[in-house]
Amino acid sequence: MQALILDAEQKTADVKTISQPNPSPDEVLVQVHAVALNPIDPLYVANPLGSTGRVVGSDFAGTVTFIGQAVPASCGLHLGDRVAGFLQGACSINDRSGAFANFLVCPWDLVWRVPEHMGFEEASTISLCGLTAAQAVYYRLGLEAPFRWKQEVGSSPSLQDATRSRLKINFFIFSASTSVAMYAAQLIRHSAEISGAMITLFGTASESRFQMLRNHPYCYDHLVDYHDTSWPDKIRELSGNRGMDYILDCISEGDSVTKVSQTLCEGGHLVIVRSKEGGAWKAENLPVEPVYGAVWEGLGVEIQYSGLTVPKSLEARTFAVEFYKWLSEGGKLKPNPVRVMPGGLGRIVEDGFALLGSGSMQDRDQRRKEAWMRPVSAEKLVYRLMN
Repeated sequence: MQALILDAEQKTADVKTISQPNPSPDEVLVQVHAVALNPIDPLYVANPLGSTGRVVGSDFAGTVTFIGQAVPASCGLHLGDRVAGFLQGACSINDRSGAFANFLVCPWDLVWRVPEHMGFEEASTISLCGLTAAQAVYYRLGLEAPFRWKQEVGSSPSLQDATRSRLKINFFIFSASTSVAMYAAQLIRHSAEISGAMITLFGTASESRFQMLRNHPYCYDHLVDYHDTSWPDKIRELSGNRGMDYILDCISEGDSVTKVSQTLCEGGHLVIVRSKEGGAWKAENLPVEPVYGAVWEGLGVEIQYSGLTVPKSLEARTFAVEFYKWLSEGGKLKPNPVRVMPGGLGRIVEDGFALLGSGSMQDRDQRRKEAWMRPVSAEKLVYRLMN
């Protein structure tokens, strides 16, 4: 089969012909139809943690072609089922394979069944960013989830008491048109619907995205243009100067953590998507300690970065399994808008990685003129591996 393989010495990746993987008894073999790009994919190719020879990439969608003998028949998976999921790829020191290949293996309970009305391209955008959003909204901040999972007492701040008593909650998402944010807004609305909580949703975005974000399924109550340097003051004003109870910073870069923290009310909570140890952001004298956790926790394995180790968490894996089960059972989550990129595996590095950049939002190629190379905004880049 063909796969996109890390060349750590040259800080790039190339399409190579390699052996098809063999699934273990508790895994499924998936023929990949589409892959979606995430900023972490080019980041850890340009700044490699792993060694040469790793298959890179995270998000995928495809069809089940083999089911391991230990996979329970009661799980409902069958040969030919359309599924989606994500792998770690080259995004850690640990030697684990990625998703940008013709075939891959994945634990049976970490894939979800794609509904018939959804295409492979759309489905490929959900697994990693959707889980990141669910972890932030439900697992880390404690909003009531539309699925059952076991949460250890004291493992995260909780909104359970607030939702039961129908308190008014201000929730602010910084950079509302990012992939994680668009899923987070939907999950917040699901929580409000099932819990009865009165959640007012605030966000920042480019003004050109306001209409989309005000509409279903995002349903923002208040939006402020992030180009306006006084946006923290405007967010507070829109809240009647009460401030935000909960914040999700979907950029967590540069001074964003400092600025979003200025909108917090006393006792509020802030979740970030990038670790301070990675150097993406710097801040001093914050009113709260930001809550950080890697999406890879959902795989239930130890993750090693340079200078940072994310421990194995069975609780985080249980949460991921239940989230994907909810998706399989018809969980209502609208996929991100898709930009299908030309060329398959062979163009991911040249085009897709160049568009996403290899570090910060400023590290993105804006010079090329092809229609598919326009700047990325409120959409996911997707490559077809099969028609």
